[in-house]
Amino acid sequence: MSVHKEITKHSTKQNQLVQKFMLLDQERELAIDEAVKRCQAGEAFTTDRINEATQKINTLARQGVVPQRKVVTKEMVEEYARKLKQQ
Repeated sequence: MSVHKEITKHSTKQNQLVQKFMLLDQERELAIDEAVKRCQAGEAFTTDRINEATQKINTLARQGVVPQRKVVTKEMVEEYARKLKQQ
């Protein structure tokens, strides 16, 4: 019976990590969208919010359940905005 409880506890913990990841990843994607829109409009933007979420995601990823995400630079946002404009 204790093995079952330990497996359940482990699964619950992994599920919580995945749920946190999903929320942080969504927050990161929204921050990316906002930065891209500001860039396309010629407005000033930063990657601070994006990379704050990235840092939290990568902290979770060290626990081995969720994937890591790359740190985003201003140049990456500018390049992505240019690609979108060309489409």
